[in-house]
Amino acid sequence: MFKEYKSIKEVVGPLMLVDGVEGVKYNELVEIYQESGDVRRGKVLEVSGDKALVQLFENSQGLKISTSKARFLGKSLELGVSTEMLGRVFDGMGNPKDGGAPIIPEMRLDINGSPINPYARDYPDEFIQTGISAIDGLNTLVRGQKLPVFSASGLPHANLAAQIARQAKVLDDASNFAVVFAAIGITFEEADFFISDFKRTGAIERAVLFMNLANDPAIERISTPRMALTAAEYLAFEKDMHVLVILTDITNYAEALREVSAARKEVPGRRGYPGYLYTDLATMYERAGRIKGKKGSITQIPILTMPEDDKTHPIPDLTGYITEGQIILSRPLHKKGIEPPIDVLPSLSRLKDKGIGVDKHTGKKKTREDHADTMNQLFAAYARGKECKELSAILGQAALSEVDKLYAKFADEFEKQYVSQGFETDRSIEDTLNLGWKLLAILPKSELKRIKDQYIEKYFPKTEE
Repeated sequence: MFKEYKSIKEVVGPLMLVDGVEGVKYNELVEIYQESGDVRRGKVLEVSGDKALVQLFENSQGLKISTSKARFLGKSLELGVSTEMLGRVFDGMGNPKDGGAPIIPEMRLDINGSPINPYARDYPDEFIQTGISAIDGLNTLVRGQKLPVFSASGLPHANLAAQIARQAKVLDDASNFAVVFAAIGITFEEADFFISDFKRTGAIERAVLFMNLANDPAIERISTPRMALTAAEYLAFEKDMHVLVILTDITNYAEALREVSAARKEVPGRRGYPGYLYTDLATMYERAGRIKGKKGSITQIPILTMPEDDKTHPIPDLTGYITEGQIILSRPLHKKGIEPPIDVLPSLSRLKDKGIGVDKHTGKKKTREDHADTMNQLFAAYARGKECKELSAILGQAALSEVDKLYAKFADEFEKQYVSQGFETDRSIEDTLNLGWKLLAILPKSELKRIKDQYIEKYFPKTEE
């Protein structure tokens, strides 16, 4: 039985205080009925004695508290899920936004999810091909991993997100792959870009989109990624699908969290963000993974814009602690016209070694036997090439040896050919590895000290000798 109260005492911004309540729980849904018949929704943020603090999903403007009633529904926010969600666009609260019919749910799930028992987790070790060389070849994404993209304002992270969503696949089971895409606090223009890109390429057929716009309420922004993850958990663990979840932009999510925290008059932590920002982000990121005995998996790519390009800002800083690496977009590369402007040297995928090469125990081919060696050699050669270019900028070309000049040439060609592939090119892992060998052929064979002789014999381009 629902409990109704006429004891609404105060409304401050999006917050409302209800007095004399009994048995009300944290996160419980609330409906506010007005005399006019207008209904607004909210959820319980805090319970203290017989007082409940309610956060409204909609604007509180025009709310007349003397004649309004608060009804507590006894449940938290839920999402109705079904395989019909694929190919559909929803708002941040899970309502259809594409003009289509409402989903007939197969089940209703709490959007906060259930924690995965650490003992039940399976280790991520299967390669996911994004079709982007700088990720597949050097910072490989593995099924069940969380690998964030650290971007900055003005960089093309939206194009990169759309490209990954369009191209990503699991090589041995591409048919059972789905993308759940959540856009948090984006502009109408960006939302239109994502929806039209998904429709243009046909990627929408295997995708579920959740769109929260910048003018939507802050509380909806906090629910959007959880809606997306709930849909992903259903597809992965109930329908055995490999699900890639892309969340953009986590910075907007954290800003909404700070706004709600300030409205609650909580003691602020670093840069005004709440002290529980780490815990809150972890409750989202840790919903990625694989479970023993289940075929499906959830792989996460959260995208965030670093305020003032600062890697030490609380949002990228805490995200880096929780996730398994990061892909970093570079402003200098973007200015050079390199697309996507992925800076491979500071980027890192901590699980890349697990998802590449050939499995030692089973002999199963994940990518190709030479992947690990060529990856290490490309990293080393690019790092040295950049050093040589810096040296020549200071001391002039004459200060470089002949080998140093080759390394400088390698660095330029590596950026032009390997990193800069454009947002429409989809490269297979074979294409990426072969391109790596073609670039390494710029250097003398004697410099390839990180690659086994048998691989040099087998893969080094013969025409370049």
